[in-house]
Amino acid sequence: MKRAHRSLKVWQQAMELVTAIYSATSSFPAQEKFGLTSQMQRAAVSVPANIAEGFARNGTKELLHFLSIAAGSLSELDTLIELAARLGYLNNPENNSAELNGKVDEISGLLMGLAASIKRRAT
Repeated sequence: MKRAHRSLKVWQQAMELVTAIYSATSSFPAQEKFGLTSQMQRAAVSVPANIAEGFARNGTKELLHFLSIAAGSLSELDTLIELAARLGYLNNPENNSAELNGKVDEISGLLMGLAASIKRRAT
């Protein structure tokens, strides 16, 4: 089975973001285990998972749908990173919101570019 998504820079960067989110949330307070920690991890995992699922589907419409879901999860994660920063959970050198925000911005640009490219080729 060909796994085209693995060669995509956007999928690779999204996987790196997942790792960074898991690392950042490992130092969150214990009371956040089933709250913010879990929500951030699930939103982060959703991004590369939906990219991969979209590339495994048949047809441009389905692919664009899953890329849209990935973009939505990325926006959700952006909000959760902001919340974690406001709560003081991302204010040290190892876990800082600026680094995570940079990764989110990069992936967002790659996702938008990929979707635009696919739409152009489909018309």
